[in-house]
Amino acid sequence: MNAKPARPEPIPFDDALAGLLRHAAPVGGVEAVPTLEADGRVLAEAVVSPLAVPDWDNSQMDGYAVRCSDLSAGPDGQPPLLRVSQRIAAGQRGAPLEAGTVARIFTGAALPDGADAVVMQEQAQVQEAAGAAQVRFSHLPSPGEWIRRRGEDIEKGATILLPGTRLTPQATGLAASIGAPSLKVFRRLRVACFFTGDELAMPGEPLAPGAIYNSNRFLLTALLRRLGCKVLDLGIVGDSLPATRAALREAAAQADLIVTCGGMSVGEEDHVKPAVEAEGELNMWQIAIKPGKPLAYGRIRRDGREAAHFIGLPGNPVSSFVTFLMFVRPFVLALQGAAQVAPLRLRLTAGFDWPRPDRRREFLRVRLDSQSGRLQLFRNQGSAVLTSTVQGDGLLDNPAGRPIREGDVVTYLPFADLLN
Repeated sequence: MNAKPARPEPIPFDDALAGLLRHAAPVGGVEAVPTLEADGRVLAEAVVSPLAVPDWDNSQMDGYAVRCSDLSAGPDGQPPLLRVSQRIAAGQRGAPLEAGTVARIFTGAALPDGADAVVMQEQAQVQEAAGAAQVRFSHLPSPGEWIRRRGEDIEKGATILLPGTRLTPQATGLAASIGAPSLKVFRRLRVACFFTGDELAMPGEPLAPGAIYNSNRFLLTALLRRLGCKVLDLGIVGDSLPATRAALREAAAQADLIVTCGGMSVGEEDHVKPAVEAEGELNMWQIAIKPGKPLAYGRIRRDGREAAHFIGLPGNPVSSFVTFLMFVRPFVLALQGAAQVAPLRLRLTAGFDWPRPDRRREFLRVRLDSQSGRLQLFRNQGSAVLTSTVQGDGLLDNPAGRPIREGDVVTYLPFADLLN
């Protein structure tokens, strides 16, 4: 009797991620979108400012624009009493400041010619005399005090946003501050997904014996939409090779990337791997991580077009969640043209012991204790325990074979960054 061929060793995490990203050339296609609707999109062209921001010297405070040379104390040692010659609100341009006078000015208003400082209103005593306001200051300013200079934020001709920037609300605000009504961005990535398993049911349906509700469908489609993808949800596909192959063909015809969940192991009812090999090619399978070992990458053929990307995720919900964050997220960002795809990594202190590490790279669900500043381990690290992803604040990235002792400095990946 012939012996079964030995399975290849799982691919180390770093090698698998680097190999995956080598396939992630941006999909191309650029469109102009209104700046008001550009949040989350990836810039395709640099944004260069046609003006300085601010475009004139202006006041940082509600107060009085002054000429410092007019504020010398008199013979009695008292500061002078000066007439208020004009009032300048934001959006107005005042007249040049008359010698020996001050201008009432408000935050953001343009500084009048001749003024070289602003005194805040809390340091002014105002008097009315003969129908005119006069003011004496309890503070003698230095030239430049409380003045926001022209171009202090942005110089004319400066590049304020680079291609590959994934736009945030503050980035769209910055673009708006230089008067950009629209931005050139890469088109949205089209992603098709389906979920395999005869045991899967949808919420609202009665559960047959042995059936489970399909939490992965809700989890993964929401994660893809958060990344700005156009999602084609093909739903649940039955456990058969013909059905799986048909779903792959349908997905490839419409999408840049196909993401599946389940069916990536080698059991008799796991049909995704052979279906991918029949409809295209499998370039990577089984990664040395926990949870999530059955992750796979390949390509599905398309008539007359470049093949569609394929990523197969494990069926257990936590495995699916972790492998999405560690592999699908950076891959999707790279396909969208983003320059920065790596997650935020923080070095924090462990508040627990982990004496029996796995021989694979582990991603442990943890929460950050706000009082101690230390990471606490979620009690059940099972790959089907979805509560750990809700009650946890992030993942602890633990190298293969490394025990953790309380007080050790470890690598922490916060969900606050990974889910954006």
